[in-house]
Amino acid sequence: MAELGAHLTAASAGDDRPSIFEAVAQDSLMGALKPALQHLVKLLAESNPGRYGFLWRWFDEIYVLLDLLLQQHYLAGCSASFSENFYSLKRVPTGERRQHPLATAGLPKRQHWKSLLLLVLVPYLKGKLEKLVSSLREEDEYSIHPPSSSWKRFYRAFLAAYPFVNMTWEGWFLIQQLCYILGKAQHHSPLLRLAGVRLVRLTAEDIQALEKKSAGAASGQTHSIKTQVQSAVRKALGGIAFSLSTGLSVSVFFLQFLDWWYSSENQETIKSLTALPTPPPPMHLDHRSGAALLPKLKTVCPLCRKIRVNATALSTSGFVFCYRCAYNYVKTHQCCPITGYATELQHLVKLYSPES
Repeated sequence: MAELGAHLTAASAGDDRPSIFEAVAQDSLMGALKPALQHLVKLLAESNPGRYGFLWRWFDEIYVLLDLLLQQHYLAGCSASFSENFYSLKRVPTGERRQHPLATAGLPKRQHWKSLLLLVLVPYLKGKLEKLVSSLREEDEYSIHPPSSSWKRFYRAFLAAYPFVNMTWEGWFLIQQLCYILGKAQHHSPLLRLAGVRLVRLTAEDIQALEKKSAGAASGQTHSIKTQVQSAVRKALGGIAFSLSTGLSVSVFFLQFLDWWYSSENQETIKSLTALPTPPPPMHLDHRSGAALLPKLKTVCPLCRKIRVNATALSTSGFVFCYRCAYNYVKTHQCCPITGYATELQHLVKLYSPES
């Protein structure tokens, strides 16, 4: 079976197409960078909110500007994005049948700008849309708008349609990858098809040209004032992009380690190592037969025994529940589910995390 399927994922000796593993790996590289950097910025913002808080508030916008600068640098100089160049790939126009131009020649203007927009703008808009959907779902559960208002009907229709739109989007990518594996398509991603380019491996001539270009840029001289100013601006932008690319290339493993370290599975370990000692729980616990038991995992609601949604604390006892669970229980029993302390609905306190 392995021999029969090997040709589907491995490129032939004379084929310049990258394998599906190379194509997917370079996609996942850029997908792993943003969450890792986001965890790093979150750590800085929590350590010093006054100085670094703006980085967290405007992280998406700052990241998209840095990403725009980085991708422009690599598209102009290497005919590839940062991750594609990292895996020794380049972009060529789809209809290019003759010998491919060198990577240093760059892409035609049309393909260049389409590639830049699709590389930077599409992930940014997709991330913003996902955050909007998340906030609308939370608002839909506890909205103050009347049920018959036009706004509520609109965003409920939007929330109902979004899963199908997202499934169609992901299915489009999956079908494109299957066609690429079977040799029926030149692109593994629909975004490459929309940009009018395809991926090929760098040749020995490409590598030599890139090395000569980097060496020539270091020794080049300019004469006129206008040319000197333009050269200085290009060097400054190129230096920033080069420092970003070099730092990212060296710290890929470190960033992925940060992504793992600050994942939800490790939050309890991190808190136990870095947090201050917490006050003890209330001493007079209610041991009634109907009292809720505290779960071992701190992120689980004691009432529904699931991961908490809209974490809400009771100010009378300090225990945290899902908002809906706590609201229904307090409204029915007028007491804390754990301690039995007398509690009213105004004692419910919504907890807000930095991601909110």
